[in-house]
Amino acid sequence: MGQVLASIQAKFHGKQWKERQIRKISDKVFDRIKDDLGERNLTFEDLYIAVLIIYNDINKHLPGPHNDPPSKEKLKYMMQKYDWNLDGLLDREEFVEFIQALTADTVTTVGRNLVIAFIIAPALALAAKRATEGVPGVGKAVKKVPNSIYASIVALAVILFQKDGEDYEAYE
Repeated sequence: MGQVLASIQAKFHGKQWKERQIRKISDKVFDRIKDDLGERNLTFEDLYIAVLIIYNDINKHLPGPHNDPPSKEKLKYMMQKYDWNLDGLLDREEFVEFIQALTADTVTTVGRNLVIAFIIAPALALAAKRATEGVPGVGKAVKKVPNSIYASIVALAVILFQKDGEDYEAYE
C-alpha cells in the first residue's frame, strides 16, 4: 500500500510534473499578455497583471485557503533578480523561471493542505467515530451516520477551518 501511494505521489507531485504544469501555465499567461499588448517581453506592469492572473487561477482551481499574490515590492525585487539580460523586461524563459520561483511555496502549501484535508482528516475522523460509538448517549447517533458521510463532513470542516485560519492570520 505504501509503495502504491508513493508511486502515485511521485507521478502527480514529482518535481518534473510540477515544472511541466508551471511551464504550461506560464506559457499560457505569457502568450495571453503578449498577444493583448503585441510586445515580445513583459514590463513590470505586464508582469504584475500576469501574476494576478496566475494567482486567480490558483485560487479558483485549488481547494484550501486563499493564496494572496506577493506585494509589488517583492515582485520588483524578483523581476530584477530574474532579468538576466538586464533590459528591464522579462522574456519567456526569464518569466518561466520567475513564476517557478514565485509559486514554489504556494504549490507546496496547497499540496500539504490537500493531504491534510483528504487523507489525514478522514482517517482521523473514522478513528474518532469508532472511539465515540461506545460512548453512552452519543454512540447510537454516531453509529447511524455512514462512514463516508462522516469522513466527508470532517474533510469539509478541515478545508473551511484552513480558510478561516488564513483569514485570521491576515489580521495579525
